[in-house]
Amino acid sequence: MPKKFATALDALQHVWGYPAFRGLQAQAIDHIAAGGDALVLMPTGGGKSLCYQIPALLRDGVGVVVSPLIALMQDQVAALRELGLRAAFLNSTLDAGQARDVQRAARAGELDLLYLAPERLLSDSGLALLAQCRIALFAIDEAHCVSQWGHDFRPEYGQLSVLRERWPDVPRVALTATADAPTRHEIVQRLLHDGAEFVSSFDRPNIRYRVVEKRDGRAQLLQFIRSEHAHDCGVVYCLSRTSVEEVAEMLSAHGLRALPYHAGLPAATRAAHLRRFLDEDGVIMVATIAFGMGIDKPDVRFVAHLDMPKSIEGYFQETGRAGRDGLPATAWMAYGLQDVVQQRRLIELSDADEAYKRLSTVKLDAMLAYAEAADCRRVRLLGYFGETGTPCGNCDNCLHPPQLIDATEAAQKLLSTIYRCRQASGMGFAASHLIDVLRGRRTDKTARHGHEQLSTFGIGADWSEADWRLLLRQLVAQRLVEVDAAHFNVLHLTAASRAVLKGTQRVLLKHREPQTARRRGSGGSASSGTRLVMQSLSSADAALFARLRDWRAATAREHGVPAYVVFPDATLQAIAIARPDSLDALRGISGVGDKKRDTYGAALLAVIAESAPAG
Repeated sequence: MPKKFATALDALQHVWGYPAFRGLQAQAIDHIAAGGDALVLMPTGGGKSLCYQIPALLRDGVGVVVSPLIALMQDQVAALRELGLRAAFLNSTLDAGQARDVQRAARAGELDLLYLAPERLLSDSGLALLAQCRIALFAIDEAHCVSQWGHDFRPEYGQLSVLRERWPDVPRVALTATADAPTRHEIVQRLLHDGAEFVSSFDRPNIRYRVVEKRDGRAQLLQFIRSEHAHDCGVVYCLSRTSVEEVAEMLSAHGLRALPYHAGLPAATRAAHLRRFLDEDGVIMVATIAFGMGIDKPDVRFVAHLDMPKSIEGYFQETGRAGRDGLPATAWMAYGLQDVVQQRRLIELSDADEAYKRLSTVKLDAMLAYAEAADCRRVRLLGYFGETGTPCGNCDNCLHPPQLIDATEAAQKLLSTIYRCRQASGMGFAASHLIDVLRGRRTDKTARHGHEQLSTFGIGADWSEADWRLLLRQLVAQRLVEVDAAHFNVLHLTAASRAVLKGTQRVLLKHREPQTARRRGSGGSASSGTRLVMQSLSSADAALFARLRDWRAATAREHGVPAYVVFPDATLQAIAIARPDSLDALRGISGVGDKKRDTYGAALLAVIAESAPAG
């Protein structure tokens, strides 16, 4: 069956109702539609899916999408069908008859997109099915899962190299929201063939990043949600299953609609909780990191971490689930020294090999440096992924700059100790030994290397080990010291450290936050999320927006799909402001494509007419 769209822009405007492409979308789509392999790295909510969905419409055959989460395929397919596309999935939720119908449609060329889990695709039956289909492209979603060094490694992803071997002429597109340079290289090497890379900015300007010193984490979390997001949808991440259940129970006891989610719950319970989170407004999911990958819900107004993530990649992936619709959202984290102890212990007790443990330690140190940063958090995040930025004016450190102390003299002591220990022994040393030297602690190692005779031995006895580690993490974050993860976390001076040693560059250290509660709302707006949207509208438009949300909720229940699949908040907001009075006028609203206009247009116009001002 011939495709019905002549150009990518034609498909974008008629199916999705968007007037123009964003960022690198057009270049990526053109490259893939022409048959090229591609790595597409765009932040959550950045429009990655269009980069394979539109080429699948332009090319002959079915677009085969590899997605790691069976539970979410149903919603992805439902959303595409709402747009009028021929989409289906094959997974264990289908009975034998339903599966046969999907397979028949795929063989007959009656599908635009077919979603499969990697395990299903790699099975003998899955490969046999694909051999009988005309395939437009392969899209590998969450492609960072291929990396053995990444934050969400899945071994079956490595086996997807079979696609390149069996279908060398079919383009492959690997998509992810989070991948540093080594992970990107690994994705290209394992999954693609000379693939072009389309790497968008990692910046999510609508997200406000905040880190608070953890005193009573659960009480602080409750205060944050009540004061800023009382009626909003959100996700709270906890490290352990026990914490998940206790925090969900605590939030529920205070009148919030909170549900637990972790791998230890019965599958039926997890599925029911996920369904409520996706279908209903204002639900808070309290979860381990087992929850979240591939979540398409656009109106998540906050993501909170009650325990510090183990890496920047994981943190960025998890916080990126907030504000996919581009409206204001918050990434909130409570952080304390116990997080450091806990994460280090998990690394030490893991069954991983030593190389992986060393890399995990380096990634954790980068996360610690972010948590302790005194400068713009957005700049820190962008810098980690190799992107430069300017202070955002929207994170906690920009809005409420912390007090800084001059730690130049202490930094000189630490840098000098690194240098002198290497000079004396002809080798480098890790942090623990260097801090022992600074604090004048006599150990077998200091005696064996003669470091008790160094001029820096004991010159830092007035600082605790925790203080020296705090400073060291800051020096690593400022690239004044490097950690050699491949050689037992040995510390090296960088060229930039010379200016500090010579006294031409100062080192400022974030002062510890006083142990007193911040005033209500400090560090962030007390009006965010849905309330901020409402406040940005006139009273009449806000009333119409509320009625449109009520209509959407009822319509979603009737159609058996999540509310955001009908229309996201951003589209309803645009409708409330524009108040279109005809189907043609409605077509001009971003996010209203042909199929949705035909399906919902009359009902929308009726809601608008009922809300028209009197007279």
